[in-house]
Amino acid sequence: MPSVAHRVCSGDWGEEALNRSTLAERLRYAGLVVAQGARAGWHGTLDPLVWLLDQPIRSPTRLIIAPPDIRTADPTVAGDIYAGYFALGGKMINAHGRSPFDLDPPSPSWAEALHGFGWLRHMRAADTALARANARALVEDWIGSNRATHPIAWEAKTVSRRLLSWLSQSPMILEGADGAFYRRLMKSFGRQVAFLQRRMANGLDGEGRLWAALALAAVGLCAEGGPRRDKAGSRALLEELGRQILPDGGHVSRNPHFLAELLLDLLPLRQAYAARGAEVPSPLLNAIDRMMPMLRMFRHSDGSLALFNGMGVTQPEALATVLAYDDAHASPLANAPHSGYQRLEAGDAVLICDTGTPPPIAFAKRAHAGTLAFEFSVLQQRLIVNCGAPEPSLQTGEQAARVTAAHSTLTLADTSSSRFVPSPYPVGLLDGALVSGPTIVTAQRDETSGALGIEASHNGYARLGFVHRRVLALARSGDQLTGTDRLVEADRKAGEPGLPFALRFHLHPSARATFAGDGRAIMIAAGNGDHWMFSAGGQPVDIEESIFFASAEGPRRTEQIVIQAHTDAVQSVTWSLTRVEPA
Repeated sequence: MPSVAHRVCSGDWGEEALNRSTLAERLRYAGLVVAQGARAGWHGTLDPLVWLLDQPIRSPTRLIIAPPDIRTADPTVAGDIYAGYFALGGKMINAHGRSPFDLDPPSPSWAEALHGFGWLRHMRAADTALARANARALVEDWIGSNRATHPIAWEAKTVSRRLLSWLSQSPMILEGADGAFYRRLMKSFGRQVAFLQRRMANGLDGEGRLWAALALAAVGLCAEGGPRRDKAGSRALLEELGRQILPDGGHVSRNPHFLAELLLDLLPLRQAYAARGAEVPSPLLNAIDRMMPMLRMFRHSDGSLALFNGMGVTQPEALATVLAYDDAHASPLANAPHSGYQRLEAGDAVLICDTGTPPPIAFAKRAHAGTLAFEFSVLQQRLIVNCGAPEPSLQTGEQAARVTAAHSTLTLADTSSSRFVPSPYPVGLLDGALVSGPTIVTAQRDETSGALGIEASHNGYARLGFVHRRVLALARSGDQLTGTDRLVEADRKAGEPGLPFALRFHLHPSARATFAGDGRAIMIAAGNGDHWMFSAGGQPVDIEESIFFASAEGPRRTEQIVIQAHTDAVQSVTWSLTRVEPA
């Protein structure tokens, strides 16, 4: 069977992820496109400034407070920007004296970062007159030029990010500014706020709606004058938090990265309420309090977040900043039934498992087909992982990282347990969204025996006539993990041929695998010096290439343990991973 590395390079995974859609499914996708288009409010939003230029907009008269930006900053970046180098979204461009807003973006993520102005915090950190003057000049360049009509500049998330960045960095931007610049800045605030309000009124959906509501709430708290929008913005934010933050603290997208990003903005907003002498809304406090233990649930002992549903490289400094605001120092959540995750922790070992159904389509553009996949770490070492999501600038690997084979779980008939929208469909609407998958996922915990256990199942392969059941048991010492993966027949026709399947266990790049004994066991040497023996009850095991996308250095070659079988001969595989003394 081709290796993971080969598939990523050849594009086989991208084709496999389509799962050879039937005509009925393609008609369904077309219907979803129409529905998504209606919710997105196409009319009046394709050219965002057309209506803005003709609308009477009341702008705020002044800024009263500036919420803190708690993201880490690097003052050396200010010097790069002054020299014309813009390193954003994994790409670097030298402007060669031109405005960065005149340049052709090397990638959508670069354009989003540029127009989001998050890089202003690096200029604030430099704390020099030159950096402040350069920051103000770049903001004025954006405001005063028609270059600001770039489509990505007027995506709801980008506008929201820009407003939040301008608010938090306003003391630096306005230091030494004249009255004319102040008025232009306020006018731009007014136009962008009006744009977000219109988008929300026209049916803005998904994560973009939450970011827009957050930005509107922040402007309402921090600015004065113009229409009364502080209470309206706060109401919209609390409404979206109620919709998108689940009772166990997870986000409806099921993406660990989104939780960390959202908290980096919600925590300063909480402080802004206090700075204005306003009572912090209890739904906001409750959402933050629920999100903290959920974020800890995803955290391995090395500080990295588990690689599920769009999670890529962990930014350890950002995660540490967020958790430092956790006054309660909450313990990691073990059972998250609403978000669909389970955590087992024993001795010095941690196991995290995906036991949820796919998110709603509005939140599924980065969702993965990794139902019942797990990750396993010991001490400061991750051992079994998923491939993770690549950085946005590496678009060629994005689809490959989302299919079931890129996860540590069972793959049946070389297809994914969930299905993605095939090409071509209008970009920006469904755009590769995960649109169907398991509809029934069960999960039960067992903490009464000598081990901590999870018994789970999903019907993502019911269309092929099987249900996947997985039992995981972690010894209370943390020294052994055992599992049983079973394919249970479901509505199969008599005489229907069986199907091949594969169990995959992707290894972290710091771990190395070698065959042991008679070749039916594998010794794993972890990066921390531990050794683990993997066996599958006599079933043949193999070592294949894999790719780890979630590395700060970019994709890295790694390995995976693979057990291949056929349902005509085997429908259940029991395996174990045991810590052993090195020979």
